Amino acid sequence: MADIVVRRDNIHGMAVDRYATALRDRLPNHDVEVARTPAAERDLVADATVLTGSSVSEDLLDAADSLRLFASTYAGYDHLPLDELAAHDVALTTASGVHAPNVAEHVVGAWLSFARGFFTARRRQADHVWQSFKSNDFAGSRVCVVGMGAIGSAIVDRLDGFDVETVAVRHSPEKDTPTDEVYGYDDVHEAVEDARYVALACPLTAETRGLVDADLLTTMHPETVLVNIARGPVVDTDALVDALQRNHVGAAALDVTDPEPLPNDHRLWDFENVLVTPHNAGHTPSYFDRLADIVAENVRRAEETGAWDGLQNQISL
Repeated sequence: MADIVVRRDNIHGMAVDRYATALRDRLPNHDVEVARTPAAERDLVADATVLTGSSVSEDLLDAADSLRLFASTYAGYDHLPLDELAAHDVALTTASGVHAPNVAEHVVGAWLSFARGFFTARRRQADHVWQSFKSNDFAGSRVCVVGMGAIGSAIVDRLDGFDVETVAVRHSPEKDTPTDEVYGYDDVHEAVEDARYVALACPLTAETRGLVDADLLTTMHPETVLVNIARGPVVDTDALVDALQRNHVGAAALDVTDPEPLPNDHRLWDFENVLVTPHNAGHTPSYFDRLADIVAENVRRAEETGAWDGLQNQISL
């Protein structure tokens, strides 16, 4: 029987077989199998040590007598049954960091596209209109990144060479942070006050839910370009629509929305200064390779130590 079971979750249109192959390449002494049906999942998980996929149910945990690790293929974990994992003494790791390079590129690309007027140019090109337009310099701007996990840190790293002032907002502002300034969430208004570019890269928690509300949008400069690659509910959608209608914010690039998917009759679709992408910033052809690196390293670490603890990206349960 397989000791590592891969759930049948195709990600970003990529077949999960690529993930299983990447795990086999890194763990040649382990039996890696893809559970292709619900029945196969129940059969294979009975003797598995590691289960990996986007989610896991309580019923599946009940059937997994030997399971020691659930390796989530997502960076977020608020959708997982944390209490049940703890009750079954199953360790939990995430895909944190897998998305960092490509999501950071998405954020910087959106900022530059709005700064240089690419969307205006594209619309005029579609109409065959040769007409100059105003654009802005990204250099010299104040740039704020909310959330300094793997993705937030990768965004800041990619700002080197752009000659911008960097500001971070993080849960623990006393930690060493590679930005010019750092604030806690209680001081988020001061962080965004004069920022022309703001990125949301924070987890969805009680502290961050509705963080970008009407009050914070009022604090932002009317030319601010807001990018959300965190979670939709970090932004109060109605407040954002109102701010856009009143020109209280310059533009928004939304890879996540609330609600999600965004209904096809929602007002956000019709703003010329809003870019909507379908939770696509995380797509990368390197996804499964990066994820397999994390899982394989954790399996080797557990074999060396004899304990499923102290793992990369492990979530305390």
